[in-house]
Amino acid sequence: MTQGVRYDAVLSETVVIRGHGGDEVEAYTARPMTLGPRSGVLVIHHMPGYDRESKETVRRFAVEGYDAICVNLYTREAPGADPDDAAATARAQGGVPDERFVGDAAGAVAWLRALPGASGKVGTIGFCSGGRQAFLSGVELDVQAAVDCYGAFVVGTPPEGFPVQVSPLADRVPELRAPLLGLFGNEDSYPSPAHVDELEALLRDAGKTYEFHRYDDAGHAFFSVDRPSYRVAAALDGWEKIRAFYRRHLGV
Repeated sequence: MTQGVRYDAVLSETVVIRGHGGDEVEAYTARPMTLGPRSGVLVIHHMPGYDRESKETVRRFAVEGYDAICVNLYTREAPGADPDDAAATARAQGGVPDERFVGDAAGAVAWLRALPGASGKVGTIGFCSGGRQAFLSGVELDVQAAVDCYGAFVVGTPPEGFPVQVSPLADRVPELRAPLLGLFGNEDSYPSPAHVDELEALLRDAGKTYEFHRYDDAGHAFFSVDRPSYRVAAALDGWEKIRAFYRRHLGV
């Protein structure tokens, strides 16, 4: 290698891991081809599914220096299907049960910790429905940081006819084990600013370590670069907040 050139190769690939109940589930991974120790990040995909955007996020964390993985939470409903079709099938069946998600997430965390050079520290991050699941992972799993990007129904209940059957997690706030970063748009409806206020009050009253940031002129999915909801300023600042939060709690 030419002197002064930084080696920054990243390996990305699809793998099969053991998830809930010992099931084999598909996952997309990316990791830097450098010596450890490296911390890990579990990326939890949004309701549109295990798609290109989710995989780009996995690669982004690898470039940042983390081992990263995203489990296809819809593997069982629609193996091998396009993301839109798989997401539609999952929604028609009420979404991913919490117990099954936790089992799949636990398998992904174990996979990260088994990698050569792993530091043992793992963070989670989720968007949309994945934001709620990131909070749940901070309750159920041994992780060192959790990032909730506009996750609906951590508090509050779904409206009548909502396609995904989930229950609020407000009563589980005292069980939260990981520091929590929350990023929210003030124009969002699920979660609304009132929902965010409610969750913050519960976290504060329970003495939990948390950090919330809220953005004006931003609604749901403001990180999604290919959607009209994308908000450049909010997304750029949000990524800086995520980097700082992970550096503080995970290192690199």
